[in-house]
Amino acid sequence: MTTEHTADIDYIDHTVLITTDLAATCARYEALGFTLSPVSPHRLAERPGGPLLPTCTANRCAYFGQSFIELLGIVDPAAPDPWGVHKLRRTYRGLLMTLGSRDVAATEARLRAAGLVSTGIRALEREVSTPDGPRTVRADSVRIDAAHTPEGALQATRHLTPQYVHQPRYLDHPNGAIGLHSVLLVVPDDEMDGHEERYARMLDADVWIDGPKRVLPMRHGRVEIIPQSSLDDFLPGHAVPALPLLAAHTVAVRDLTAARTLIEGNLIPTHTTPGGFYVTADDAHGVPLAFTRM
Repeated sequence: MTTEHTADIDYIDHTVLITTDLAATCARYEALGFTLSPVSPHRLAERPGGPLLPTCTANRCAYFGQSFIELLGIVDPAAPDPWGVHKLRRTYRGLLMTLGSRDVAATEARLRAAGLVSTGIRALEREVSTPDGPRTVRADSVRIDAAHTPEGALQATRHLTPQYVHQPRYLDHPNGAIGLHSVLLVVPDDEMDGHEERYARMLDADVWIDGPKRVLPMRHGRVEIIPQSSLDDFLPGHAVPALPLLAAHTVAVRDLTAARTLIEGNLIPTHTTPGGFYVTADDAHGVPLAFTRM
C-alpha cells in the first residue's frame, strides 16, 4: 500500500445515481446549482474492440475537470441491459461508484490476485456533442464482483478520450462546484475493521484514522468509512435504508455561503454538517448530497 499514489487506482472518477425519471432528477440537480451535459445514450461492448450494443440507459453529468457526478437514467426499459442496471437499482439503495484507474489491465490483474473477482475488462462508448461536432467517448472498465461489494456496485475505469468528457463548456457551475471531495460508506459498528481492510485492498491505499471515521485518501477524492452509530454526527437527521451503504457523496465548492444561498433560494432546504451542509435524500432525488469547501 502507498500514500504516494503510485497504485493503479488513484482517484474517484465519478459517483452514479440511478433514476427512472432522468428529466426530474436533472431538473433538481440544476436547481442545486449544477451545469449538466446533454442527454447521452449508452452503447456497450462485452470486450474491447467487440461489437457495440444499444442499452437501456442514458445519462447527464456534472463535470468538474477530473471527477464528475453521473445521473444515470433508465430511459428505455425494454432495451438490452448488459450492465444489469435494473438489478443494480433494485439491489442497492445508495450510490454506485467508479474509481479512476491509470491501467485497467493492471487493476483487473491485481483485483483477481487479491480475491476480488471481477467481470474482466469491458469497453464503453457513447456519443457526445462537442463544439467540433459529434465525438465518441471511449473508456475501458472492470467491475468488482458484487459478492465483494455489499454496499453498492463498484468499478474502475480508464478514460481513453477524457477531452470529450470534461469539456470546458460544462465545467462552470453556478454553485461553484470544483470536484468530488468524498464518498461516505456507512457500515455496522462491529464491521468497521473488515470494511476498512477490504477497501485498503481494493484501492491499494493506506487508511487514516480521524476520530470514528476511517479515511482512504487518493490523488483526487477520498473514501470515508463511518460506523452507523456516528451517522448523526456527519449527516444530522439522516437514516440509512440498509447497511452497509454508499450513503452520500460530497462536492467541494469555492464558497460555501454562496452555494447554500443559491440552493436555499431555489426553495431546497439545507442542513448543517461539521464540514459545511447537506441536502437530504428526498430533496436530492435519492441520495444525500453534501457540500464542503475544498
